[in-house]
Amino acid sequence: MDKATMELLARGAGLDKALAEFPEDVAAAATQAAGSTQKIKAPTDPRAEPWPPMRAGDGL
Repeated sequence: MDKATMELLARGAGLDKALAEFPEDVAAAATQAAGSTQKIKAPTDPRAEPWPPMRAGDGL
């Protein structure tokens, strides 16, 4: 992630103070978050739930 995009996202998230005081930490967090989003697999069927629906009393 380039520096301008990272700063824009950080400011949009309200992290102005953190960006000013700890820019390296904000950059590290942005890099880690970007890597995590690449590992998430989108479901092939958008209507499919990733886990069974929650119902009171089931499985108790």
